[in-house]
Amino acid sequence: MIKISNLHAFYGKSHILRGINLTVDKGEIVALLGRNGVGRSTLVKSIMGLVPTTGSILFKDNEIVGNATHDIALKGIGYVPENRDVFSTLTVKENLLLGVKDKNVKAEWTVEEMFSLFPNLKERADVIASAISGGEQQMLTMCRCLMGNPEFMMIDEPTEGLSPQMVETVAELLKKIASKGIAILLVEQKLTIALRLARRVYLMGHGEIVFEGTPKELEKNTSIRKEWLEV
Repeated sequence: MIKISNLHAFYGKSHILRGINLTVDKGEIVALLGRNGVGRSTLVKSIMGLVPTTGSILFKDNEIVGNATHDIALKGIGYVPENRDVFSTLTVKENLLLGVKDKNVKAEWTVEEMFSLFPNLKERADVIASAISGGEQQMLTMCRCLMGNPEFMMIDEPTEGLSPQMVETVAELLKKIASKGIAILLVEQKLTIALRLARRVYLMGHGEIVFEGTPKELEKNTSIRKEWLEV
C-alpha cells in the first residue's frame, strides 16, 4: 500500500533521514522502533508532507512527495501525532465530527461505533476535550483519525503515559483497525506491545534503517537489540 524508497529529510541544514526504504501492506501492522531522536517521528511527518524530503513515497502506486499535507490526508492517509492533538475547546463529539473528510462518502467508522468501542468517550460526549484524561485524549485522537476513513494510518507513541489497562485497550483497537484492511505504521517505545502487535518491524538508528524483519527475528538478534535499542 505504501512504498518508501531512498527517502531523505532535512530540518534546515540538518540531514535527519538518510535513505529510508520501507513498505507497509494492506491490513498489516508494521512497528517502527528505535531510541528517541533517531528520526522515527520525522519519518511519519515526512510521509504527511510536513518535512522537506527527497526520494520517493508511493501510496497505492501514486507518488506523494511534494504534495500538500491536506491533499495527502484526502488520499486516505491518517496521522495520529504523539502529542494527542485534540481541539481542547471543542467537545468530544465535536472533535470526532471534525475528523470526517467527505460527508458524501459512506462512513466505515461512525460516532456511534466510536462510542460503542469506548463507553468512556460516550459518557463525555458533551465535555470539552481539555477536561478529559490523557488516556481518553489518546482514544479521542485515534478515533477522530478513523472518522476520516483512512486506508493507511501512522500512529506515533499511542501508549505513552497510559495506564496498563488503557494500553491494552489501545492494543485491541489497533488489531481491530488492521482487521478491517487498514495498514498501520506504529511508532512505539514499549517493545513488548510493538512486538506483540506487529507483523514486521523496522529498527532505526541515526536516521537509517538498521534492521528489518519479523518480531521473532528481532528477539533472537541480541547484538542488534543491544546496539540500537537497549540502554
